[in-house]
Parts: sequence; C-alpha cells; structure tokens
Amino acid sequence: MDPKFLAVIKDSTPATIVTVNANPAHVVNTWSHYIKVVDDHTLLIPSAGMHSIENDFPTDNHLTITVGSYKVPGTTGTGCGFHIHGTGQFKTDGAYYDEMKAKFDWIRAVLLVTIDDIEQKI
Repeated sequence: MDPKFLAVIKDSTPATIVTVNANPAHVVNTWSHYIKVVDDHTLLIPSAGMHSIENDFPTDNHLTITVGSYKVPGTTGTGCGFHIHGTGQFKTDGAYYDEMKAKFDWIRAVLLVTIDDIEQKI
C-alpha cells in the first residue's frame, strides 16, 4: 500500500464516501483516521449512520471514497489527496464488526470496503 496514502488516512481530516446510483448521489462523511487498513484490498470504516449509502447497495454497491491531507506532500507541493474506488457492504456481526465495535463503541455497523483501485489525485 502506498506510504503516502497511509500517511493521509492517519491524519485527522474528513473522508467522504459517495454512491452514485441514487438521484442525486448520496454522500456521507467520516474521519480519515477512523479508516482501518486490513490489507491491500480491504478497508474497515465504522458506521453510526450511513443509511443513505447502505440503502443504495442492493442496487449497486460501488462507491468512491475521497481523503486528503494538507500535511502530506502531493504531486505538485503541499497537500495530497486520493480517490478510493471499490465496493462496500455493511457488517453487523462477525470478527470485523467485533474488532471495530471494541474500538468505536458507538457504531451500529462496519462498512467493509473491497478496494478496486486507489488513485492519487494531487
């Protein structure tokens, strides 16, 4: 996994999650430092709400996540940002849920993201 990406998600900045199959698109936010990298293809994101994107998933579970940090050098100077493309599913039980619930006692579910690609934008 790209070290710059890992540095960006460790920063305390917003992460935006977008699904596009609704009209209009649904957008939810969390904090980038809440995102747990399981491996090169899997992210876990704690969810207290996120009902709008969850309701989109039966039709199309593709999503885009944007993260950025002014603290991490980018392609042309200060500031670095990424788009994460993949698919998502909400888990309300199992090992991933238990792990994240122990860290974030306020969650109702875990958004399990299977990464298709991570693209540096700036």
